Amino acid sequence: MAPGLFITFEGTEGSGKTTQVEMLGEWLASRNPVVVREPGGTELGERVREVVLYAGLEIDAEAEMYLFMAGRRQLIAEVIAPALAAGQIVVADRYHDSTLAYQGGARGVPAIWPSTFPRPHITFLLEGPVENGLQRHVAAGKAPDRMEQESLDFHKKVAAAYGVIFPGLAGIGDTSARAAFVIGLDGVVKYAEQTATPKDLPNFAAIKAAI
Repeated sequence: MAPGLFITFEGTEGSGKTTQVEMLGEWLASRNPVVVREPGGTELGERVREVVLYAGLEIDAEAEMYLFMAGRRQLIAEVIAPALAAGQIVVADRYHDSTLAYQGGARGVPAIWPSTFPRPHITFLLEGPVENGLQRHVAAGKAPDRMEQESLDFHKKVAAAYGVIFPGLAGIGDTSARAAFVIGLDGVVKYAEQTATPKDLPNFAAIKAAI
């Protein structure tokens, strides 16, 4: 059986990740992709989402990181790993790079990539001024969650952390073969690193062109 394909989307708040994930999911509909979001996707993940984003709790930064990672590990066990083993395409709206950027970069918590977390084959980073993304949420009438309510300085730290991760994937211990793309809010690919793209990635060029 052909190996699955794991695609992740990253970015600051309001950068357009979810829209792009939905578009790619629709474009790949004939391939029956598995589309997931974080936190969420499992009963545990949805409970973590409620606690971390909407319960109004004061949460220690390291505790916050482990809550996100617990939900992620459950999502891997229940959904991502079985889908990849079955040769399916998995498209994720956020994954572990979010923890490296938000909790590691912005909150200053020591963050690593656990060996039991599968590495994505392709990651797209949606990049743009953080002010614009936050304003998008306001214009859309979206009630801000706990992360979105953080200060502008916090969101700029997140953006800066993503800037360290992309390019320079090896800088955070990610030595896996991964193709990375940084895309501006205008849709222009600003940076592309195809580190060692496996030959078995299906329709790689088409996936890039579809974003």
